[in-house]
Formats: sequence, structure tokens, C-alpha cells
Amino acid sequence: MTFEDDGYVHLPGAFPRELAARCRALLADELRQRGTDLDEPATWTAPVVRVESMSAPEFTASAGTPALRAACDVLVGAGRWRPRLGMGTFPIRFPHAGDPGDDGWHVEASFAGPDGGPRLSVRSRGRALLMLFLYSDVGPDDAPTLLRAGSHLDVVPLLAPYGDDGAGWAELCAAAVPASAHRPEVAATGRAGDVHLVHPFVVHRAQRPGPGMRGPRIIAQPPLEPATEPAFDLDDGRAPVERAVRAALRG
Repeated sequence: MTFEDDGYVHLPGAFPRELAARCRALLADELRQRGTDLDEPATWTAPVVRVESMSAPEFTASAGTPALRAACDVLVGAGRWRPRLGMGTFPIRFPHAGDPGDDGWHVEASFAGPDGGPRLSVRSRGRALLMLFLYSDVGPDDAPTLLRAGSHLDVVPLLAPYGDDGAGWAELCAAAVPASAHRPEVAATGRAGDVHLVHPFVVHRAQRPGPGMRGPRIIAQPPLEPATEPAFDLDDGRAPVERAVRAALRG
């Protein structure tokens, strides 16, 4: 298994479990203000609750450990990505039978077009990696993100004709989902403190909880932003994220 072939790598213990616990406590405080208590099942009245941004130092620290920085240097290139200051959206999932409304297969958009619509491009303007930070333990029943291993190789030929202007997100997803349907599905499970680093073109989706889910599942899914745009140098770049794209372009 390689990142270039499969499009993802799992980093166990990328940040300390104790730090994950402190981050959970801060999220719990935020959610209580909205009427949701992570320790009180009677308040779990929706399948997913989103916290848009957390900028406390604990979240910045979780994204800046030596292990995580080293992995980003290997996959993207030293000096070619921006350290995260805080953390983006948290889709916090609960053991609830309702429709979350966000569990379709897709590829992440990374920039806005002239009309404000979401887009993505073959040189990946706006995103060097998709990152999945596990702030709670995530088992097979805990609604882990599903990845189609190797699907980034199916997406590249679909994006290439659009050049740097990129493809509209909905149009691209409509083609990428059937094109990658043959790929094996991998669940992004792990323990609190683990991180999955994912090629930005991997097709993935959220999923509903399984019967064994007993408590909230807490992850963040921010981009690793490039230091300069676009993220990929497809002429001379030698990082694994770029080598995978060039291999897919060669067919």
C-alpha cells in the first residue's frame, strides 16, 4: 500500500490523546450553549451538529505536532504548505436514526469560481490534502468517513480537460462517483489523536452510525492549504501528491 496508489495514509497518535480530550472539552462547552450535551443522550436530537470553527490554542497544537508536520513535508513537500491556525468545521455525529443529509459520495471542492460556486482543479488550487482529525475514538459503527481507495486516480482524468479554471463541483462529482464505483471502500477509523491524510481528489462520504454506536463521534476535516497557488507543480514537482496526479494523467 502506498499513498500514491491508495490516496491516503493513517497516522496513529499524530497528536496526544490528552490533547484530544482537552479539545473535546472545549467543543462540549460550545455545544452546551446550543442545547446539546455530549454526556446527555436526551439532548442528542439530530444525527449531526456542526461547529464551524475552533481557534483555541489546543486545536492549533493538535495540528502542529512534529509527527504531523513531518508527514505533511513528506507528502506535499517541505515549505509548500501552511500550518493550520485553529481547526475548521466539526461534523459531530450522534447515534440517531435521522437522515444526516450529507452522506453522499463526493470530492471536496477547494475554491470558488467567478460566480461564487464551488470548484476544483487538476493542480488543486486551494488544497494540498484533505485531513481527518479524530478527536474521539472512531470504530466501524461510529459513522467513520468512507474513502474509495485509489479513486483519486479516477478523478484526475476527469479534471484535466478543465485546466486551471477547474470544474464545477456538482458536475465533477456527477462524473467521479460512477467512475470510481469499482474502488474498495476503506473506513477512516482509529483512536482519538489519529489523523488520516488524504489526497484531495479521493472520493469519500460520511455515513450513518451503525448499531454499536454509543456516543458522539468527533472529527474535524480541514484542508491542508498550499503555501503558494496552485498546490501541485505537475511539471517538476516530486511530492507524492503530485506523482500520483502525473501517473493518472499518463494512464
